[in-house]
Amino acid sequence: MTWRATALTLFPEMFPGTLGHSLAGRALREGRWSLDTLQIRDFATDRHRTVDDTPCGGGAGLVMRPDVVDAACAAALAEGPDRPLVYLTPRGRLMDQALARELASGPGVVLVCGRYEGLDQRVIEARAMREVSVGDFVLSGGEPAALLLLDACVRLLPGVMGGADSAAEESFSDPRGALLEYPHYTRPAVWQGRAVPDVLLSGHHAAVGQWRRDQAEAATRERRPDLWRRLRETQD
Repeated sequence: MTWRATALTLFPEMFPGTLGHSLAGRALREGRWSLDTLQIRDFATDRHRTVDDTPCGGGAGLVMRPDVVDAACAAALAEGPDRPLVYLTPRGRLMDQALARELASGPGVVLVCGRYEGLDQRVIEARAMREVSVGDFVLSGGEPAALLLLDACVRLLPGVMGGADSAAEESFSDPRGALLEYPHYTRPAVWQGRAVPDVLLSGHHAAVGQWRRDQAEAATRERRPDLWRRLRETQD
């Protein structure tokens, strides 16, 4: 069954964007996954096609109306009711490889791309949306975040990546705990006075494997001490 993604957005022209190229684009053309968009504004009921209103309690900005967003969600889920609703927001659970694996293993996803100050909380709760953040920063809207989430999921679908080993050894791939990936080298053996580590040219597979593990652990300890602590706690 084809993995199906639907984006609810005020800017459908932003899709597929980068996902129309490289591995994801080829997989899209091959039918390994599908992507469609719904224009949220099409579900407004007034002649001005209004999708937002001023925030209750005052304050700057506008808030997306719950009735309009709910109608868009209903239309998307009518085409695939077993797909989770994911709302991209800085308030959400941080996106990670475990979530990408979880979503990629299901039937697909419906992504709600907010704008302005975000969605009315009532529709988030009524639709049991999963709130997901792609990082501790703020974007102009949910569309770029949706593209990132989709890319992380699509590359894990069967047949999308050329070699299964590629996904098995990259950053965050170890289910026992997240490690950053080891450094990579290729020919020439010496470039601008910098040599490829001897162990990688030794042909000793066990030694290469140990070197890569050591390098991954060292990078994680130095650059992501939070991941390193979590890994040690898991092992303990």
